[in-house]
Amino acid sequence: MKYYSTNQKAPLSDLSSAVLKGLAPDKGLYMPEQIPALPESFFKNLPNLSLAEIGTAVSEALFGEDVSKAKLQEICEDALNFDVPLVMLNDKVGSLELFHGPTCAFKDVGARFMSRMMAHFIEKREKDTYVLTATSGDTGSAVASGFFNVEGIKVVLLYPKGKVSHIQEQQLTTYGGNITAVEIDGTFDDCQRLVKDAFVDDDLNAKLTLTSANSINLARFLPQSFYYFHAFAQLGEKAKDVVFSVPSGNFGNLTAGLFAYKMGLPIKRFIAATNVNDVVPSYLNSGIFEARASVKTIANAMDVGNPSNFVRMLEIYKHSHPAMQAEITGFTQTDAQIRETMERIYKKHGYTADPHGAVGYAALEELQEEGETGIFLETAHPAKFMDVVEETLNTKVEIPERLQAFLKKEKKATPLSTEYADFKGFLEGLA
Repeated sequence: MKYYSTNQKAPLSDLSSAVLKGLAPDKGLYMPEQIPALPESFFKNLPNLSLAEIGTAVSEALFGEDVSKAKLQEICEDALNFDVPLVMLNDKVGSLELFHGPTCAFKDVGARFMSRMMAHFIEKREKDTYVLTATSGDTGSAVASGFFNVEGIKVVLLYPKGKVSHIQEQQLTTYGGNITAVEIDGTFDDCQRLVKDAFVDDDLNAKLTLTSANSINLARFLPQSFYYFHAFAQLGEKAKDVVFSVPSGNFGNLTAGLFAYKMGLPIKRFIAATNVNDVVPSYLNSGIFEARASVKTIANAMDVGNPSNFVRMLEIYKHSHPAMQAEITGFTQTDAQIRETMERIYKKHGYTADPHGAVGYAALEELQEEGETGIFLETAHPAKFMDVVEETLNTKVEIPERLQAFLKKEKKATPLSTEYADFKGFLEGLA
């Protein structure tokens, strides 16, 4: 399989180069030349498969020409060693809980898979590889966990000052070792811009081997398709007319769902559920995409004003607005509406949702049609947004032990401005 750049101005790449580089030389994102269809036998056996077995089968279809089945099986069994349960709130609405991994967020799936694949590809390299990652909260902690103490890899996490929750910040800044946290005095979009500028800086790349662990890296977002298949496996015979409501920020999660759909998973349609950073819902309504500065909200993982993976969505739909609009519906909520939704879920179902999952639930409330089975993605444990959840629901949130450990550690982060020259100088100082 070869991989092309969404900007169409770079040569085709093999899998190893695409994964280790992250971003194409022309600043485009890598896409596979084809999206392979899975055989009918896979879907017939799907209810009998574990998450790791699903991951092995799907990744073999995607990457099997470049990585052996035995290696992919080893990666999946090691990376996907936790549950992703589908919790049905009633006969027609379920929460796909993606927070049972080590950092209590959905990004554990992609980050753990990617770290192991990247380690496989760099085994024979003599120089360290620097993984640059912009985060609005959960990506950074998942990447830090996935790459912690991986030989030959150093991780640099950029996060926006004052715009992540306390627990998220503790997870980002307390690993030490091969994990370095950088506190940017700006927004997530500023962090993402700095990372992208570093990748296309020839002078810097001559000194350091750089790659990304954001969902711009295809080895990070593609494994997120696994749990869409896993949701169907858990529905079994009830897996009919399924609509996925996906809380969306950088849109890697939704793009992964689209890959699952194109590989043959019979998803009826998707809902792109966002907070007020609603550039994609606006595009779905108007056909015009206008990036803008992100706005801080209580659902901070969705505080993205120029989502990277939108270009991948355009590629999947061959840049046809009507084609995308036919299969994806946009939905938006304000902070006040998110809080009201969290209260409704709690009172109606006794279920505690984090702010992101709440937006996904609200989208189903408004847009789910008769006969459909709606699944919203619960992307992070409510404890990661403890202040918002406890204040809104007037109840205590139990903090999992794996999160409590981070609260006892000392924060270590380097403050930087949004100027690229400052960031470049910092990176050069690490070499």
